[in-house]
Amino acid sequence: MALIKDAEAAARLARTIISDIALYNRDKVSEGIRKDTVFDLLSKELKEGLDLYRTKLDPSFDKKNKYFNIAVVDILIKRYGKIESKIW
Repeated sequence: MALIKDAEAAARLARTIISDIALYNRDKVSEGIRKDTVFDLLSKELKEGLDLYRTKLDPSFDKKNKYFNIAVVDILIKRYGKIESKIW
């Protein structure tokens, strides 16, 4: 399979990875949002997700993980915005 070299495909991959992390770790996400520890609680999962993301992209594309980071905010954080939290 060819490595990803375009923004749309990279963003789609990132959203898929983060959606899976959120789906399989709902309790950790909810607790992490409430206590402002979401990145600590999901550090292992997010690292694994980022590692997977990087293996699917051309090494010269998205060196700063822009699309992965956007997906983290859009899917992991914004979707849980209704949870009472001291961070908002």
